[in-house]
Amino acid sequence: MTILEILDYAGVAVFAATGALSASRKQLDIIGYLFLASVTGIGGGTMRDVVLGATPVFWVLKPTYLLVCASVSVVLFFTAHLFYSRYRVLVWLDAIGMSAYCVMGAAKGLAATGSPAVALVTGMLTATFGGILRDLLAGEPSVLLRPEVYVTAALIGSGVFVVATMFGLPLAATSALGVISAFTVRAGALRYGWTLPIGKAGPGRDPDDVM
Repeated sequence: MTILEILDYAGVAVFAATGALSASRKQLDIIGYLFLASVTGIGGGTMRDVVLGATPVFWVLKPTYLLVCASVSVVLFFTAHLFYSRYRVLVWLDAIGMSAYCVMGAAKGLAATGSPAVALVTGMLTATFGGILRDLLAGEPSVLLRPEVYVTAALIGSGVFVVATMFGLPLAATSALGVISAFTVRAGALRYGWTLPIGKAGPGRDPDDVM
């Protein structure tokens, strides 16, 4: 198994775990666990493949990815209650999955098009779309609406991977640099509340006040 395949399976498994933890927080049944874990685990990679025109998408070609999501769902269905703070675990697992998946997405984008710009976009989409779907379906506060940096971490990880690749470093080194960079930024944001400057405009008015 190659390094990129390891990152791919790791990203799917970790994101599936965050989906299952969201199902636990909502006290869903086993089908709810399976659904949220699968959507979260394969959502980002599916969006990446659709954007790149790589169809059938990866989990259709290799249903093993679905088995990974299902296995994670079953394990957490019986063990999620053991975690003291499921949301805290979810957020940190999401950071790990994002770090692995941004590199995988960037690698696939670069291999398919040779364009660093496309690689940055596919890295970002792969790393964030599954988490966005998870929060939307579970009714959780979206990771995009949290104040600390999230998408930025995925872009940095993708960018470090692309630049290192352009310098001709070995795949193991470029992958490690990308994953470590993304996780460091996201971990710093979670631990120290790192944010980007916000726009100067005030909050929007209630729609009823405008009509």
